[in-house]
Amino acid sequence: MQLNCKDLTLSNRKWVYLIVLSFIWGTSYILIKKGLEGFTPIQLGAARIVIAGLFLFGIGFKSLRSISKAAWKWVALSGFIGSFFPMFLFAYAETEIDSSIAAILNSLVPLFTLFVGLFAFGISFTRNQLLGVFVGLLGAGVLIFFGKDINPNQNYWYSGFVIVATICYACNANIIKSKLQHVTPMGIAVGNFAFIFVPALVVLPFSGFFNVEVTSGKYFWSSLGYIVILCVIGTCIAKVMFNRLVQISSAVFSVSVTYLIPIVGIFWGILDGERFTVKQLLASLLILLGVYLVNKKRRPEEAS
Repeated sequence: MQLNCKDLTLSNRKWVYLIVLSFIWGTSYILIKKGLEGFTPIQLGAARIVIAGLFLFGIGFKSLRSISKAAWKWVALSGFIGSFFPMFLFAYAETEIDSSIAAILNSLVPLFTLFVGLFAFGISFTRNQLLGVFVGLLGAGVLIFFGKDINPNQNYWYSGFVIVATICYACNANIIKSKLQHVTPMGIAVGNFAFIFVPALVVLPFSGFFNVEVTSGKYFWSSLGYIVILCVIGTCIAKVMFNRLVQISSAVFSVSVTYLIPIVGIFWGILDGERFTVKQLLASLLILLGVYLVNKKRRPEEAS
């Protein structure tokens, strides 16, 4: 009975984490957009890492003790592919595409998580899951195709930055699940930033962040405020929650947060005046259908 109660508690907790993370990360895209009003993508990405790193070191430095000597290489790899590169990739993407489109394309993460799990970690998949990957990718292609017609002034080739970032996230989820189960969620987060903090700290002054033209700009303080919110809530708190979610569920379930992220992202985008049409909605539903098929449980005869 105790085991059943424990399983039930973990099941409830993982859904709470999923919903909270979807709201936090769904809001991240509009915060990135607002941050880009006062900063370049390089400045924004480097500032995010430095601010988030300082916050994490302040609240969780002792958690580094939970990282074994053998795990440090995986923590380092997780830091670069799960945080460092995606932060810059999304910033560059949103210089040309709407924040809502970035949020929708992020839904490709579970599809790539399946592929990474298969090829890198030997995790099997079903025919439905393979179909889900193709449906999801088709939806992404349709979304980009329609976007070029709906927003001709935007360069939808920049969607590629988001797609590369989703592959990074997929790799990171599998690394945490397969290699870092014994490390605390806070330890993973702080360890990640222990490796990526110095490179970002070097990049920040060379990016022109402290130049007078930037610091005296019209949007400097407002954009900096958005970045701080993004760092503390969207990076630090959410990263620790996500690491814990991966540990108490599966890699594919944890990245299913992307089911709800587009809803939140579209909501903020529309409030900010972004265009979103029925065609884009249908393409988004195709992506989510693909994600559903990827996460669909095996039937008994398939599992045998």
